[in-house]
Amino acid sequence: MLRKSAALGAALFVMSVMSAIPAFTLSATNAFAAEPSQPGDATAATRQANADVLGRLPFANRQDFEDARRGFIGTIDSGEIRDASGRVIWNLDAYAFLKDDAAPASVNPSLWRQAQLNLNHGLFQVTDHIYQVRGFDLSNMTIVEGNTGVILIDPLLTAETARAALDLYYKHRPKKPVVAVIYTHSHVDHFGGVKGVISEDDVKAGRVKILAPEGFMEEAVSENIYAGNAMSRRAQYMYGPLLPKGVRGQVDAGLGKTVSLGTVTLIPPTDLIQKSGETRTIDGVQMEFQMAPGSEAPSEMLLYFPQWKALCAAEDATHNLHNLYTIRGAQVRDANQWWRALDETADRFGNRTEVIFAQHHWPKWGQREITAFLAKQRDGYKYIHDQSLRLANQGYTMTEIAEMVKLPPSLASQWDLRDYYGTVNHNAKAIYQRYLGWYSGNPADLHPLPPEQSAQRYVQFMGGADKVLEQARKSYAQGDYRWVAEVVKHVVFADPSNQAARRLEADALEQMGYQAESAAWRSAYLMGAYELRNGVPQTASTQTASPDMVRAMSDTMFLDFLAVRVNSDRAAGKQVKINWIQPDTGKRYALSVDNSVFMYRAERQHPDAQVTLTAPRAVLIGTLLGQTTLQAAVGAGQAKVDGDAAALQTLFGMLDKFDPKFEIVAP
Repeated sequence: MLRKSAALGAALFVMSVMSAIPAFTLSATNAFAAEPSQPGDATAATRQANADVLGRLPFANRQDFEDARRGFIGTIDSGEIRDASGRVIWNLDAYAFLKDDAAPASVNPSLWRQAQLNLNHGLFQVTDHIYQVRGFDLSNMTIVEGNTGVILIDPLLTAETARAALDLYYKHRPKKPVVAVIYTHSHVDHFGGVKGVISEDDVKAGRVKILAPEGFMEEAVSENIYAGNAMSRRAQYMYGPLLPKGVRGQVDAGLGKTVSLGTVTLIPPTDLIQKSGETRTIDGVQMEFQMAPGSEAPSEMLLYFPQWKALCAAEDATHNLHNLYTIRGAQVRDANQWWRALDETADRFGNRTEVIFAQHHWPKWGQREITAFLAKQRDGYKYIHDQSLRLANQGYTMTEIAEMVKLPPSLASQWDLRDYYGTVNHNAKAIYQRYLGWYSGNPADLHPLPPEQSAQRYVQFMGGADKVLEQARKSYAQGDYRWVAEVVKHVVFADPSNQAARRLEADALEQMGYQAESAAWRSAYLMGAYELRNGVPQTASTQTASPDMVRAMSDTMFLDFLAVRVNSDRAAGKQVKINWIQPDTGKRYALSVDNSVFMYRAERQHPDAQVTLTAPRAVLIGTLLGQTTLQAAVGAGQAKVDGDAAALQTLFGMLDKFDPKFEIVAP
């Protein structure tokens, strides 16, 4: 059952039902309902688990701290960045607690180390002509100085942080105009701030070029349209934006501190890179490109600057193990493509690179260090791929494989392969999913009961809720938190009003969060604990249903998403035939609903249509978003209806509106 997901509005950063923004931009406030329950302290078992980490990893190696500070020029006076209305959309001051050297008992020491590294912020010189602004968003913005202007690589997630980053650069360097922007890949934190640094008029006039890999627009817009509401709700758990910042709350996102909460924008590229080896020279800056589709993003490329022996690795080689599967939900990434891309990078650029930098984290310098870095990044993804499939072919299931696959010591000891963002555990599951899907092969798993039904039976079989909780408390006292969470969730799903069960499961999740090395796992555990204690937060979310993203949808994406919204029960037994004409483009579509299925055909018209709607796509989107009504659009001359207007209302009445606050840890 899709729990309570067909009710109201839209979702967080995918605020409207039409939004296509990937799951990074989230709520603009940390405020919950008044007086929420406060998190607890680390237990003795958690303290011991975190203390043990100190003996397993090379904490004496401080090279990353030197590299993260190298080339520092300056930063903003305040850690806050505000939008035009004065709302804080970025706040590094909230992370002042990270200045303590020793990790508190409630944070895994390895994650604490990464969080401290990600707190370095400001303008940094990478090498001659190449600078980065780091720590102003989840991602970095790179500035390359040309003869007369600057080239910007990946203008962050939101316009406000991108503008602040460029202003900081201009404070310390000559104020040359932006002559080009490069999008390395199709994730929103690498293009959403573009209108903070250039204008669409400059692009149309040819004063600014925008380069991107082939397939960029389709992938940038489409990744989260169809499952956007579910993905954005789950992103609350992955990034923890509603959690308070602190030693018992959100400390980092692995790739960076967190996500900014400003305005997401998009300007389409003017030049697409289609194959590896292509070159461009812009304003005297020579660039050579390597395509890496299907690696970290469906549309991705790396670029090399031969004049300065500098390599931009986009997001294919960063200072953490990345996601083959992202727990907010997305299509599984191809580990085979990923390691092959890195192998090609090492072969193509390794022996002529003196500095490597990515669009997250900090650079590495020196050919020997770079070669070793790329090799171990490559080997990490290939190892997880190969070993997961080896075990799958021996008959092990996804869950078993995830427990069995461990990086060898030579890789596990590498800070840049630690589980800060992706984890070996859920990446191994991703490999299984990609090749074999969700089914374990055991017929008992082929048609399981849904959670609410199975929970009631589990609790009954185990002797009732009181008996389950009595046993679970003993397990909790022994530090067996994973088992407590697994068992007590059945009590919660059998009776979500059982406060004792909710508190006990929350306590167990909280300790798991305190022990997690992965920032994403920590946030997920702590968010689950919060909602078990306090319910789903009802705070207003940032309206980031970006008009640029909506406008960038193709007709096919728009109509496919309408089909996803059709409620089969409300459509049952109804037949609708509508002709849609776009007066601004001349495009025509034949739309229909039959058998509870929404269909469309381009360049067709129904000879027996009940109604013909003549309206631009933007007007139709506005009516579905609630920005206007069809009647108002007709009255304003923006739309024309010929025939039975009730047929349009019948179609609109079939469409679900998705609840952005559906339950996750309760039925």
